[in-house]
Amino acid sequence: MTRAFALALCAGLAALAPQPMTAAEAGDAVFAERGPWDLDAALEWRMTVEGPQAEGFRPLADAAVTLAETIDPSDQQPVLQLTQELGEGSRKIGPFPISGGDPVLTFFLEQTVRDMSALSGGSPHYIRNRMKEALFRGGEITRDEGGVTASFQPFAEDANAARMNGFDTLRLTFVMADPDDPIRELRAETDAVPGYRSALVLQ
Repeated sequence: MTRAFALALCAGLAALAPQPMTAAEAGDAVFAERGPWDLDAALEWRMTVEGPQAEGFRPLADAAVTLAETIDPSDQQPVLQLTQELGEGSRKIGPFPISGGDPVLTFFLEQTVRDMSALSGGSPHYIRNRMKEALFRGGEITRDEGGVTASFQPFAEDANAARMNGFDTLRLTFVMADPDDPIRELRAETDAVPGYRSALVLQ
């Protein structure tokens, strides 16, 4: 995948970057500063995507996303590289800066935007903006011995909920051992039947 695509991916969700406790703390946990990254070995998340048939939507049963450190041939500096394994092939997304945000989080959120747009017929721009508001201003966070879980319902009270084909029930969940560590589980799911479910689980 080209650098231009990676830059577009980052730009699309740049505004998303930074109890129950306060709602802001849920967003702070998800967008905690995890850089500069120093990866001795690649990290791999197993990826599954389920949902009803629709043009532009692709379910995935046995995919993976890996995050690795590599060298940018243009300046010989370390960078991060995402690779999505799709069974029949793979695609590279990046590079991303070592000191930047979390490429896996950015990838997951943009994947959710694209899937929701395909399945609901909604505008990606509108969907992205509503997610931005939810991740900054809403959400709940819980802490236990296993770490931190932050969850959000971006469209629960949306004025266009009736036209979202069940995505008004969308819940985004992020499970972390610690906010400074890579997010070990990222989920997006709806209560609709047939519903939508997307998950990245760190191996």
